[in-house]
Amino acid sequence: MKKIISIIIILVISTAIYAQDGYETILNQIETNSSTLNAFRKQIETNKLGNKTGIYLPNPEVEFNYLWGSPSSINNRTEFAIKQSFDFPTVYYYKSEISNLQNNNFELEFKAERVNILLRAKKICIELAYYNALAKDLEIRLKNAELIAQLYQKKFEKGDANAIEVNKTKIYLISIQNDLKKIDSEREILSAELRQINGNKEIRNNHIIFAKPILPDNFESWYSLVESQSVVLQYLKQQIEINERQVKLSKALTLPKFSLGYISERGEGNTLQGVSFGFTLPLWENKNIVKKAKSQVLTSFAQLTDSKQQFYNKLRGLYNKAYKLQNSMDEYKNALISFNNDKLLKRALDAGEMSLLDYLIEIDYYYEAKLKALETERDFELTISDLTAVLL
Repeated sequence: MKKIISIIIILVISTAIYAQDGYETILNQIETNSSTLNAFRKQIETNKLGNKTGIYLPNPEVEFNYLWGSPSSINNRTEFAIKQSFDFPTVYYYKSEISNLQNNNFELEFKAERVNILLRAKKICIELAYYNALAKDLEIRLKNAELIAQLYQKKFEKGDANAIEVNKTKIYLISIQNDLKKIDSEREILSAELRQINGNKEIRNNHIIFAKPILPDNFESWYSLVESQSVVLQYLKQQIEINERQVKLSKALTLPKFSLGYISERGEGNTLQGVSFGFTLPLWENKNIVKKAKSQVLTSFAQLTDSKQQFYNKLRGLYNKAYKLQNSMDEYKNALISFNNDKLLKRALDAGEMSLLDYLIEIDYYYEAKLKALETERDFELTISDLTAVLL
């Protein structure tokens, strides 16, 4: 019952985090189309097959001898033998168990590669959402700058404005136009990278907007539920199991090895046949193999403990960073709503209540605040993407 409740809570938290995740459709496409993932999957399957070799009985040995006599009075003779050698039976059981566990770890390696690719793609989507939002703001500013430039050109022609004011409006207009060109260039670079991740298939991204994820209220409660989702920790836990089986295998390898066979000898007028049985004494070949296996188990436990601490500290740091960014984001949002001077400044300029220079300075203050707000939202989502990468 506790396990079921925990799973439900994880699903609720995950749903809250991704409820408005506008990147999910793109990530699903990439998971299907990624040539890197597809190639890695084939490599994993090859590695799995490799893990299933060398765990069975060795090949049987067949021997045939033909001996002729000298002088000729000695009869010729033929010998035939077939022999099968094998380790103590438990060796094959433990080899099979280790092989299965290692193949499970190959699957975890694939999951880790999948997370890395999807996380990179998600971060590109966040950057694209940032540039799309920035371009949207700049397009509004561009229209406004064009209207102002046209207005002052007409005023100049009527003698109501001087050349300096006209030049200011043109410089302001050119500045916004160049900013838009830079944004387009950045979007092209990001789009090309996203296309490459998607198996060189185009993805429409001009309408990507921020997903607005929700930060969990309590880190400790959230962490206790997602720790088990870590591919790295799962891999290390399974490595401990592998090493523990390796200890048992090492002990089994110190037991005697056996051989069983059939022998036949034929000469003129007589035939000898029978069975052969032998075993090897495990005196020197596997010396210290058990000690080494036990040492590897202790090493694995130490690595797991260290990785758990690193994983916790990393997520704790990301959570704290996201929490601060969320507060900054809310402050910018409230300030921009409360002090939206865009239209007021335009009215004041049109009414002649402020100079063009004052207008340009004030409007730059306002849009600089909007830019900072967008940067903060982008950084918040990038931090959240790292924090929740384990849930991808």
